[in-house]
Amino acid sequence: MIKNKDKYVAIALVTPSIIAVGIFVYGFIAWSVRVSLSAWKGLLPDYTWAGFQNYLNLFADPRFHIDIRNTLVFTIIFVFGSLILGLFMAILLDQGLPGENFFRNLFLFPMAISFIVTGVVWRWLMNPAEGSRMSGLNLLFDKIGLDFLINQWYTTPKWGMAAIALTAIWQMSGYMMALYLAGLRSVPEEIREAARVDGATELQIYSRIMLPYLQPVTLSAMIILGHISLKVFDLIIAVAGKQLALDVPAIYMWQTTFDGLFYWRGAAIGTLLLLSVSVLIIPYLIYTLRTETEL
Repeated sequence: MIKNKDKYVAIALVTPSIIAVGIFVYGFIAWSVRVSLSAWKGLLPDYTWAGFQNYLNLFADPRFHIDIRNTLVFTIIFVFGSLILGLFMAILLDQGLPGENFFRNLFLFPMAISFIVTGVVWRWLMNPAEGSRMSGLNLLFDKIGLDFLINQWYTTPKWGMAAIALTAIWQMSGYMMALYLAGLRSVPEEIREAARVDGATELQIYSRIMLPYLQPVTLSAMIILGHISLKVFDLIIAVAGKQLALDVPAIYMWQTTFDGLFYWRGAAIGTLLLLSVSVLIIPYLIYTLRTETEL
């Protein structure tokens, strides 16, 4: 009798959360998908069925082509840059250097800052102005004689997204460092000692023993960084504002919905972003559940 009572109490406590998630998450997702298939343009709702022609029109939009290209450039540089720099910092801290706690907190600190704050700071650091108005990194390069490094940063048409990716790398590499450092510390010390006894160098230990142990960490890190890069919005707005050369799907979704009142197009872009994130998340969840079942 007591067990049944506890079961009913647990169900009663969980039910409001399930209802709220069902309405405000999955219900709104379903509503957004329905809007993306409608002809809704303007402030008044219009649920006239337009079907998948809306998505065909979106994929034929030249601006959306720019968004996809920019997202790919940002994602590749951001993900691999954060992983490489995070792994490098983790290996440095794994050496047991003096002041490890200080440097670990220092590297991790940018993670506590919002993308808006990061964007405002890096907007000044990457100031493209020249002459007497030069500031930030360009001024530093000028003072130390590295004039060849002076550039236009995010205003460069070809490499603007790469400059934006640098700001995201600065913010997220510390988090990657924490993940990799935890992975390195989880490797038994006996394995390292046995490798040293067999004559392995530290480089061989890390490349042939430690890195294979870090594969699950790398997979998790890529999923985290990948979904962040797909929905990046505030960082670009804070650094460069609304520029077509730096346009991404999230910015296009905002403008076409609230500036242009093309609600069907905004809903279609949002649905595609959700599907893109799902492509990353769902296989990872399946892999994780399968691994836990095998263990």
